[in-house]
Amino acid sequence: MTRPTIGLVVPHAADTVPAEGPIMYPDVTFVPRGVGVRALTPEGYDPAMAAIVPAAEHLARQNVDAIMVIGTSLTFYKGAAVHRRLLEQLRAATGLPVSTMSQAVVDGLRAVGAKNVAVATAYDGEVNRRLKDFLADEGFSVGAIDGFGITDFGGPSRMGEQDILDLGARVCDEAGAPDGLLISCGGLRTLGVAKPFEAEHGVPVVSSTPAAFWAALRLVGQSGQLTGYGKMLEESAAPVH
Repeated sequence: MTRPTIGLVVPHAADTVPAEGPIMYPDVTFVPRGVGVRALTPEGYDPAMAAIVPAAEHLARQNVDAIMVIGTSLTFYKGAAVHRRLLEQLRAATGLPVSTMSQAVVDGLRAVGAKNVAVATAYDGEVNRRLKDFLADEGFSVGAIDGFGITDFGGPSRMGEQDILDLGARVCDEAGAPDGLLISCGGLRTLGVAKPFEAEHGVPVVSSTPAAFWAALRLVGQSGQLTGYGKMLEESAAPVH
């Protein structure tokens, strides 16, 4: 099988591949294009949102096989209808299979059978409110949502796995008996979180960056199946076309 090449529209100012991608899928070539999110606020997202389609068009000219837009809040902050329109614009502009990190977490939650979810994020109250609305529009019930209250772009990467595990446990407790935990924000380092959380709490975990790379593999017809990183990745079957 030929080595797939996946274009990544990334929220960084620089053209950098998030570290999780090559760790999860070393046999895939990732080609990044940055759009420069300035802050984790609507005002910080606006210029980057406007740059997504041009960045995808640039990647399409590099002969990539598919395009994934990295950035959860970047792609959900204007709501589910605008997100759906963005996907349509990207497909029309590139002629390629495309998805976003927001679509990836929705796909991941559906894959693990989660409908009533607890949500742990990096965000402040305003962005959390928008995420709750987005998830409701996608058919999920949000039992509890809380975040680290971070607005500076580099802030999420400074949170440790234990911080994330603790926040996840708190929102799951508050939600009662959720059938899934969503950890939202591509800047949070969550690759090692799902397995121990699921072992301790029995609640399947979907988190932004692992879900985005998993969904990216599925755009090129692969299953994205991996062992050692929790239920979503371990139980993933090849997409049906």
